[in-house]
Order: sequence, then structure tokens, then C-alpha cells
Amino acid sequence: MRLIVPAAALLLIGAADAAAQTTPQTRSALAMTPPVFQEDEALKAAVASTSRPETDRARDAARHPYESLTFWGLQPRMTVVEIEPGRGGWWSAILQPYLQATGGRYVAVNRPSEGMQVEDGSADMVLVARAFHNWARDGRTEPYMQAFFRALKPGGILAIEQHRSAEGLNAADVAPTGYVPESYVIRAAQNAGFVLDARNELNANPKDDHDHPFGVWTLPPIRQSQGRGDQAARVLTPEERAAFDAIGESDRMTLRLRKPE
Repeated sequence: MRLIVPAAALLLIGAADAAAQTTPQTRSALAMTPPVFQEDEALKAAVASTSRPETDRARDAARHPYESLTFWGLQPRMTVVEIEPGRGGWWSAILQPYLQATGGRYVAVNRPSEGMQVEDGSADMVLVARAFHNWARDGRTEPYMQAFFRALKPGGILAIEQHRSAEGLNAADVAPTGYVPESYVIRAAQNAGFVLDARNELNANPKDDHDHPFGVWTLPPIRQSQGRGDQAARVLTPEERAAFDAIGESDRMTLRLRKPE
């Protein structure tokens, strides 16, 4: 399913400061204009494949892999670098077979500071999912963004999915909860040279108020129900557990940034 987004649906930003700001009103305006799709049968097959773990496929309704990858601009024969895919490899279980079937290349990079495993200027897409809250705590965001910029070819895409905090908060303060402000991510990308191409609300969750006893990990799929360390005595009641489960997965930003031609 190839995504063709009408001009009204793209929240194109003309200035760096304006691009770094986002409000619930502007985000909801973006979601009002439905996209127009063209089918990508290979991507549909990769998402629907029973070779993916059943637990992965159960999360598709919350993570929208088909729509997200289409929004980001995934196409056959691309070279796609995924950053820190993790042991579960949720995105890699879709990307790797898709790219193999369509003549592309999938590259997993766990330590960008040690090299991106592709030639500079050769990657079509760099995908970062749920990682900025780790990098914001120890100063990795800026050098990593620079590494992504070098790896991408002119016109290449930086695709981002990230737990999103409320605006106006300090990223380093909220990062331990698993969330960061959308403006923090956009500004860091722009500082590295990227241009904001579009943002999408397909992974938004208005039920998530970002205020949970064990951070984002309180919510599915982790569902942490007991504290650790100083919080060890904090245990969710069955009623609290049910309430957090009812929220579902986190509220997330979905961003498409581009290296200028």
C-alpha cells in the first residue's frame, strides 16, 4: 500500500522554529485529511506473514506497520538501515523479508557511533523506533543524528516512531519515563541538516496521559506492574492494572524527515 498524502495532509514547515513546535490542535488538523493509498502487495505479504511471531502480529492494530511504512515512503529495492532493532526485531521481521523479496537491502545497526555499516550517502532510509528516550539521557542524540545524515543519500528518509510526551518539558527530565517531546526530536534532526517532510497521527493515542507509575513500561506490551529499587514496594492493584491495560500502547509521534537533495 503506497501512501500518497494530499498537500493539505502534510504539515509542511517552512521555518526551523515553527517546525519544532506541535500542539494537539495542529496534530489533529493533520489527521483530518485521509490519505490515498495504492497497494504494495509485497509489503502486505510481509506484514501478514505467519513467519512473524504471533505476539508481533497481535500488536499490529496498535503499531500500524503497513500504514507507517507506507507513510515513511518504503519502496522496493531500497537500502534500509534500522537503528537498534533489539532482540525482538519487531520492525526487522517485516523489513528484512520485504527487502529481500523486492531486491533491496536491510542493515541492522546497534551502535551508530561505531559505524553505520553502509557507505556514506548510500542509504535510502534510516528507521529509528522508540530509542530517543535512551539517547536523551546520555547525549547520544546529536552525534547519532549526524551519523544518520551522513549515511543517507540526498533525498533519503529519516523515519521515526517515538513515545511522545507533552510539549514544554525538558527531554532529559522526561526521558527516564520513556517519553520525549516531539519538538525535541524534530529540532535535533534539523540541527543535523534534516528537513521535516511530514508528521502523521496514525500512532497517536489520546487515552495516554503520559503519567504512569513505571513510565511507558506500565502500558502494554511490557505491562510492568511492580516497581524496582526504591519503588519496589509499589505494586499495581488489579483495578490499576486493568485501567492501564485499557489505555493500550503509548501515544507516539510518527515523523518523516528528509536529507535535502
